Amino acid sequence: MAQHFSLVNCDVVGFDLDHTLCRYNLPESAALIYNSFAQFLVKERGYDKELLTVAPEDWDFCCKGLALDLEGGNFIKLADNGTVLRASHGTKMMAPEALAEEYGGKEWKHFTPDTGWSCRSGKCYFYDNYFDLPGALLCARVVDSLTKNNGQKTFDFWKDIAAGIQHNYRMSAFKENCGIYFPEVKRDPGRYLHSCPESVKKWLRRLKNAGKILLLITSSHSDYCRLLCEHILGNDFADLFDIVITNALKPGFFSQSPSQRPFRTLENDEEQEALPSLDKPGWYSQGNAVHLNELLKKMTGKPEPKVVYFGDSMHSDIFPARHYSNWETVLILEELRADRDGKPDESEPLEKKGKYEGPKAKPLNTLSKKWGSFLIDSISGLENTEDSLVYTWTCKRISTYSTIAIPSIETIAELPLDYKFTRFSSNSSKTAGYYPNPPLVLSNNETRTTK
Repeated sequence: MAQHFSLVNCDVVGFDLDHTLCRYNLPESAALIYNSFAQFLVKERGYDKELLTVAPEDWDFCCKGLALDLEGGNFIKLADNGTVLRASHGTKMMAPEALAEEYGGKEWKHFTPDTGWSCRSGKCYFYDNYFDLPGALLCARVVDSLTKNNGQKTFDFWKDIAAGIQHNYRMSAFKENCGIYFPEVKRDPGRYLHSCPESVKKWLRRLKNAGKILLLITSSHSDYCRLLCEHILGNDFADLFDIVITNALKPGFFSQSPSQRPFRTLENDEEQEALPSLDKPGWYSQGNAVHLNELLKKMTGKPEPKVVYFGDSMHSDIFPARHYSNWETVLILEELRADRDGKPDESEPLEKKGKYEGPKAKPLNTLSKKWGSFLIDSISGLENTEDSLVYTWTCKRISTYSTIAIPSIETIAELPLDYKFTRFSSNSSKTAGYYPNPPLVLSNNETRTTK
């Protein structure tokens, strides 16, 4: 495979919406997501009211790359070989002695060596994006509450979390003003969403003018998708995209067959009958990558059109797009914005910086004091020896399945379309595919190991 990646060589450019094209004001959106679930658990399922109160320091628990053992109530951070680097029971971090006794340097029982393993099953759940992270804090506090009040040692609260998802985010919730989340975003979208800068809008038009087919593939439903796009891109946003696919139910969009997940047309945001194939550009719901690829072949006149897809979730976007469809993938990694000195990106307009620095919560894209970096961690050495640094399972997946990783689309919007990015590859350094700079924790480690 070529060492460099360039957009000019792609026939099709696809985007996820939430936390990719649409950037959220994280402290505000995280608090809203947390509250939407906590209110449901307390009012509808009888959980302790203490769940409703969150202190600013509580948000430090949130860290991408954590896995939750649903029965045991433990959160864990995995090394690239599947061993456990750090763990907590609820929000209470395990001491090194307890960690050694519980996990003993062995491969975690739910881990499989294949980096495509999703860690989402009836036994465990993996947190890899900003929509999920507030749920990690809530679940950890549920474990704390049930342990303290009921003395529980095994847990079955996940069914109530699933019911909270259904209550707040089911397909009809937006139209019915059900739950807390959608009514609040409708009421004040500017509080939760960042409009796309002009540079990004011009970049999308440049791609169109260069003959690229533009796709939007989101698991959000069509009514919420429209609200987001009108707010961040303007009322004429649909002119930018050749194909819009909502309620895509990723990763199933990539992994399931046409018979399992057919495309459907929409009328007034209601899904209609299943389509036997996808014959023309337009706005659709659900669907599958097989039928989409057949349409892209027709539209480009090429037997193997080259597609690149931008997304923020390894589970829903990056891994399935690469593994099942062999697309190029660009991971949006907001942590790169705040990586330097733990501050928001200096290019952020002053009027927006305040939103990131409010008292409600630390920015979720900064380093967790409890968990450290989600890319690397240290293992204590023997007496009189240095600690050794190990890469996390998350770090391994990023370099395995991403073509490149960037802080935001804005970061590359003013580059020429023929700009050559250095891609991740199996025979290069762990930092090769990060643009414009690798995470400090990784570049510092590479410096240390090459001295």
